[in-house]
Amino acid sequence: MANMAQAIRMALHFAEENLGVTDIFGEDVGMPLGGVFTCTQGLKTTWNSPLDERGIIGTAMGIAMAGGKPVAEIQFCDYIFNTIDLLKLAGMTHWSSNGQWNLPMVVMTPVGSGIRGSIYHSHSVDATATHIAGWKIVMPSTPLDAYGLLLSACKETNPVMFLIPKALMRIRGHEHIPGEPGEDKALSRLIDAPLGDRTKWAPQWPALEDVSIPLGKAKTVRAGSQLTVVSYGRTLPLCALAAEALAGDGIDAEVIDLRTLWPYDWEALKASIEKTGRVLFVNEDTEVTNFGEHLVRRTVDELFFKLLAPPKLLAGKFLPGIGLADPLELASVPQQPDIERAMRALAAVQP
Repeated sequence: MANMAQAIRMALHFAEENLGVTDIFGEDVGMPLGGVFTCTQGLKTTWNSPLDERGIIGTAMGIAMAGGKPVAEIQFCDYIFNTIDLLKLAGMTHWSSNGQWNLPMVVMTPVGSGIRGSIYHSHSVDATATHIAGWKIVMPSTPLDAYGLLLSACKETNPVMFLIPKALMRIRGHEHIPGEPGEDKALSRLIDAPLGDRTKWAPQWPALEDVSIPLGKAKTVRAGSQLTVVSYGRTLPLCALAAEALAGDGIDAEVIDLRTLWPYDWEALKASIEKTGRVLFVNEDTEVTNFGEHLVRRTVDELFFKLLAPPKLLAGKFLPGIGLADPLELASVPQQPDIERAMRALAAVQP
């Protein structure tokens, strides 16, 4: 099965061949590296930009306004914050022009902890991204979802931010991407660039299919009846593992992968919360003004009389950054034991 980096690469290949993507660019995105996480190896429309995040976003806006369809990469989301005014302009273009201008651009950027990236390569951008109106915000947790969601992002006529959990880049999926060979090493031989001289290397792309996943649709990863756990990105697999671990103790949790932060699938969340009466929102962004707090507020506003317990948020600590040492990183963002404890506490609350 493909890992997430390979899935993204295959989706971008399909998009440049079939969906009109004209430029895939950013720092080290083109040859010889093909991206620091190898997500852009072997693609024909890639090129390397200067080390200038504002230049990358501005260039993507210009290409989109001129009729192109770019996919721009910010190498780590930690460096997207100095582009905030341009992101705001990109988000408002369609609205402020009364529909006369579209910006069909995708911005990819790796997010979150999990690679011991310390203070400059471990931030999350969930809350900031969802605060910029006019953008659709995506964060997959599996390779197949990364493939299908990225295809949908490349079909959009206005900006999409595609947030890639760094900790999941090398994790292989459990679902087959249509067209990929069934054996892991066979896929690697086809599309992974060799070490050393790559000047004469070219990928052999499998016959890929359009299996787009609609933006704004959540996925129920595990059905349950006693409490709902809503997550996305790196923490989603941890929530699924926690739910399985607690099932032996009689705690039956439903786990929902949000997949798209905006627009998000409120109907799916609403149906699950009405069924279980309890909900825990989990992510690794800092806990103050967290995107999960918005979901808690809406849950209270609209589902107050359906609740058996107060809705809860488990998020990252409110720290300026994440430390390099393993214990510091692990303590800064939710881990499986933290999720299990939060689930147990929520399940124990009596109405």
